[in-house]
Amino acid sequence: MSVISGCETDETQTVATFTNLVLDENFDTEGAPNPQLWSFDIGNGPNGDGWGNQELQYYTDRSDNVTVENGFLLITAREESFAGSQYTSARLITQDKFEQEFGRFEARIRLPFGQGIWPAFWMLGADIDENPWPGAGEIDIMEYRGQEPSILVGSIHGPGYNGGDAISKEFTLENDRFDTDFHVFGIEWGPDFINFYVDDVLYNQLTPEDVDEETDGEGQWVFNKPFFILINLAVGGTFVGAPNAETQFPQTMIVDYVRVYEN
Repeated sequence: MSVISGCETDETQTVATFTNLVLDENFDTEGAPNPQLWSFDIGNGPNGDGWGNQELQYYTDRSDNVTVENGFLLITAREESFAGSQYTSARLITQDKFEQEFGRFEARIRLPFGQGIWPAFWMLGADIDENPWPGAGEIDIMEYRGQEPSILVGSIHGPGYNGGDAISKEFTLENDRFDTDFHVFGIEWGPDFINFYVDDVLYNQLTPEDVDEETDGEGQWVFNKPFFILINLAVGGTFVGAPNAETQFPQTMIVDYVRVYEN
């Protein structure tokens, strides 16, 4: 009996609960997203290669693709010819406006669906301009394939484990789909651990030991520094494949709030 309680005690010490709210973005001003918090990535990637993933969309800051209405952020992917691409959408970032080391980062989102639809809520190391990916580190709090509307993926990327070799875990929503209602996607992140949540379910914990194990000691833990937030809706790419005849457009990712807490 004492062994069991010992395990529980250890687990409790590792799983922090962050309660001090430092960012409370409720999207309560109609129109463009708050420019003091959000800016945009525009185009199809700095190298024109679909942001390194062969994505098919062109990101814009037009209200057709991104707007705030009725207390929600709407990111809409459209099928249309635009600047040499067949699709448009949007990607919002808090780079140089909000970044934080450690804490609870969460968003309440209703996801779109369909073959080739790829929404994500994620983070990049704030030093990425001086320390190119994957050195800066990436935390994917939520990404999912629109053709698998019950399965979510949470991942980390760093030197020695990135792209298709990221350290990932799937979460399956039993008898339900992420496109029919809102769900809260979050991490609690501290020195040497990242816990992944869907609603109130802790479904994965990653530590430097996991990185060592997964990469035979080759990978580096690069998560003890500030990160910034990204929210986007991609179309196509290596993770999801291209849309097909069954994919309906437009598709909209509906974000109710983004919140960040610190300890």
